[in-house]
Amino acid sequence: MVHIIQEGDIPKLMANIWDLLTESEQSLVMGNLEIRQFKKGNVIYKEDDEPTSLMCLLKGKVKIFKEGIGGRNQIMRLIRPVQYFGYRAYFASEPYVTEAAAFENSTMVFIPMTLIDTLIKENNQLAVFFIKELARDLGESDERTVTLTQKHIRGRLADSLIFLLDKYGTEGDGCTLNIYLAREDLANLSNMTTSNAIRTLSSFCNEGIVAVDGRKIKIIDEMSLRKINLIG
Repeated sequence: MVHIIQEGDIPKLMANIWDLLTESEQSLVMGNLEIRQFKKGNVIYKEDDEPTSLMCLLKGKVKIFKEGIGGRNQIMRLIRPVQYFGYRAYFASEPYVTEAAAFENSTMVFIPMTLIDTLIKENNQLAVFFIKELARDLGESDERTVTLTQKHIRGRLADSLIFLLDKYGTEGDGCTLNIYLAREDLANLSNMTTSNAIRTLSSFCNEGIVAVDGRKIKIIDEMSLRKINLIG
């Protein structure tokens, strides 16, 4: 299913920065933005591409990943609506060091980074917004680095499941994660092999902590899952 979004929907969906702009700045952004649709699996940008746009995910899910040793990918970040991405490399004056792809059918807004660069030099509130976004992303990255390098396999998988729970929430039943992951993606998020991810997830199922139905994962005992994550 492709999400149809009109330009008139932009101010409401992007209210977190839209409300920081003057009317003339809003008109300038509206005149330069582009709405794009990506199907599940479509690449949004590749490593070593030159950063040219600020991207805002309006609908869907996006993964930021990097190819590691032996061709195994490591998922670095997951993007949810409404989050901005793709701008760090521009501010760092370097090409992308990661790759981005749609986890499911997604709708995004693209705004030229040259325009954003001009706006933040004139609009202090907008500059502070991006400073805070970068600070939060750095904090999340630091936490994930500790998890992926110091925790045991059970702790890493528990952390990933809680990360998905906190990031995307649950479906109407209150326990099914609102994101469907292939076992390989779950492994890439947890810095482990696919076989280890499958075995550990099966262990959690046997312990009554989660239940699995295809790619659907239900969190049955969140307290125990958080305890495993805490112990590491």
